[in-house]
Amino acid sequence: MVAEQVTIKRLGAKADGVAETSSGPVFVPKVLPGETVTIERDGSRADLISIDGASPERETPFCPYFDACGGCATQHMKHGFYQIWKQETLAHTLRQARIEAPIEPLIDAHGEGRRRVTLHVRFPDRTMHVGYMAARSHQIVEIAFCPIAEPALKEQAPGIARAIGEHLKGARKPLDIQITNTQTGFDVDVRGHGPVKDADRQSLISLAEKLDLSRLSIHGDVIVERRPPAILMGRAAVVPPAGSFLQATRLGEETLARFVTQACERSKRVADLFSGSGPFALRLAEKSEVHAVEYDQGSMTALEKAFRATPGLRRVTTEARDLFRRPLLTPELNAFDAVVLDPPRAGAEAQAKQLAASKVPLVVSVSCDAATFARDAAILMSSGYRLERVIPVDQFKHSPHLEVVGILRRDMVKKRR
Repeated sequence: MVAEQVTIKRLGAKADGVAETSSGPVFVPKVLPGETVTIERDGSRADLISIDGASPERETPFCPYFDACGGCATQHMKHGFYQIWKQETLAHTLRQARIEAPIEPLIDAHGEGRRRVTLHVRFPDRTMHVGYMAARSHQIVEIAFCPIAEPALKEQAPGIARAIGEHLKGARKPLDIQITNTQTGFDVDVRGHGPVKDADRQSLISLAEKLDLSRLSIHGDVIVERRPPAILMGRAAVVPPAGSFLQATRLGEETLARFVTQACERSKRVADLFSGSGPFALRLAEKSEVHAVEYDQGSMTALEKAFRATPGLRRVTTEARDLFRRPLLTPELNAFDAVVLDPPRAGAEAQAKQLAASKVPLVVSVSCDAATFARDAAILMSSGYRLERVIPVDQFKHSPHLEVVGILRRDMVKKRR
């Protein structure tokens, strides 16, 4: 590859800088608009060689692994610039969907940091490598600590992953080790190894005791549970299935739940769709009856147990159902005063279409993807819903990812016509 100098014109949605060249746009990581940089190009992607003219909005990253690690993408941005960029990225996405709605100020929901990290163990040669992936690569960037993780995870997580890798290195399989900081200690789920033999299982049980893990599982198969790995969701203590979905930060979950419960505070019956193990449902049940729907039966069982163990909550019912293939139909939806949607990144298009034909007066849409949020909101708005509030919640700080809360109310007069 040949080195060349380019000027960065703007940032893309994934925080890469865009340089316009005679052969088309080139995407450069970890640069800022207006900067002159030297790059080595590989098609439309490029590696940054040097910054020849820095932007005044540039600052020194706080993580020593930032240049190599693919985890964070924005530590080189000054905070004010970062906030404006993230908010404008959301605004641009909404404009593309022809949605005009006021966007509220970006809310920092990083808190103490990520409560869950996934470290990778690889054996490309005779030695074991433990860390995060480099950007656009399967190469491991070995780390001793992760500064964006919660204090308990920050330095301990790499050591836990390394110890597990040592125990399972005989198979030389690539391992992804997910470590969650719970109320009762670390909950660890290992992916990539496959079923373990009885001797390995006993060895892992001993290792879990040595590391003082709450729970250790492989592909969701629990090897040992020394203490229930509880997560507080409102007043309820939930023990989610091994390796199941969880919001990235405690403050992120609390912030999203605050907006959801405030919007639904006058609703007697609420449907919580794509509910997971109940971060919204169990808080909503302080004032409303809730019907929680989620594909995974394990998550529904965890929610039910937490509900029954928490006195003073309104009635909560659960249903294991694939909402992508079997969304709640309009007659089912009409029984509720409000519907909460918190789908995966793919969004909830099929469910939004059913809601569009319903009489539900309030929909609260929570999304981790601005594009699918906009698509689903546009479906609802086309049938008479008004997008009253758009709230960006930044729990994935130092990355291009953003949570969005949208509050949509039905214009009942227009619907009756």
